[in-house]
Amino acid sequence: MNRARFLLLLPSSVLAIRSTMAGDVDLPALQRAVVTHHARLVHAAYEDARTTAEALQKAVADFLIAPSAGRVAVARQAWLAARVPYLQTEVCRFCDGPIEQVEAFVNAWPMDEALIDYVVGQPQAGVIHAVKEFPQLTKELLLSLNEKEGEKNISVGFHAIEFLLWGQDTNPQGPGNRPWQDYDLAKAGDAQSPVARRREYLRLTCELLVGHLRQVEEAWAPERKGNFRVQFVTQPPAQSLTLILKGAGTLAGPELSGERLTVAYETKEQEDEHSCFSDNTHHDFLYDALGLENVWLGRYRRASGELVSGPGLRDLLQRVDAKLAEKLTAHAAAGVAAARAIPTPFDQAILGPDTAPGRQAVKHAIATFRAESDLFAKAGAALGLKLRF
Repeated sequence: MNRARFLLLLPSSVLAIRSTMAGDVDLPALQRAVVTHHARLVHAAYEDARTTAEALQKAVADFLIAPSAGRVAVARQAWLAARVPYLQTEVCRFCDGPIEQVEAFVNAWPMDEALIDYVVGQPQAGVIHAVKEFPQLTKELLLSLNEKEGEKNISVGFHAIEFLLWGQDTNPQGPGNRPWQDYDLAKAGDAQSPVARRREYLRLTCELLVGHLRQVEEAWAPERKGNFRVQFVTQPPAQSLTLILKGAGTLAGPELSGERLTVAYETKEQEDEHSCFSDNTHHDFLYDALGLENVWLGRYRRASGELVSGPGLRDLLQRVDAKLAEKLTAHAAAGVAAARAIPTPFDQAILGPDTAPGRQAVKHAIATFRAESDLFAKAGAALGLKLRF
């Protein structure tokens, strides 16, 4: 969501982290090493996000060539696989980085699916059926409609693709199950038929997703003149470390603990869960939590299985406050465990009385992520940075 905001206080007196805090003359070098490695880690994750989105695009293209139950299942699995690396990059949000330029087109939610296509009780809903109003579907049109009349008017991105692949989730025990015949070539008719327009809409949205992720990947790419990465690794380390902590603290607190968990916990509404069409919300929490732990530890397991590892925030804080570093390490692991413990599907876990196991697990995750966020703020203070959110 875009509503969470992380407030930063960074007086000029603390722009430089105090190396004397640990009495270690090598601390400035470690600060720079942490920043440089973080840039490497982030680029690897965005590269994986882009390549898995390309695999999704290909799976969708194969499905559209010869629609079938088997091929739509492959496309759905490719969507789920593409979420794994992308979600681990969400820790890089909320700090005015490259992702903020396109995030509304990548992962915005929740969405009013009736903007795109038919829903229960509205068989002619959405842009796909609005031939007179939108006679030609183009990437420019789809982008122009995104959040045009409200933040739930999501027309592109992961969740638009999710809805087009799964359809509405009307099954309490499982995800949506849009019939593959919605894309059947035999029913496509002319270019203005719902089937033909739905096929084109899905194709265009996948193309846009890949393009936006490539844009962010290139902003973090090494050896590319004038991109964001150059600024990130050459500016005073305190500024870059502040951005890292700002993203981590905001994701754990206002975003995960707040928008994504507390709102759904309180409303008990399916529409307030992140990936409501595919019932993948539990993985959204899990991989966001893993992204937080990755940045803290300075490691990331790539889609290929390769481990990217180096100095992380933990290594830096250990020089300054070893006990706090140990505590945050434990809480980062606890966040992963709390996310993993939420029963599936999430839209059922939030129902029932507060004593229900699902609601207790969600409430525990809320408290765990809030505590983790508080510790990121304390880590910033220990490093000479003042963070408040």
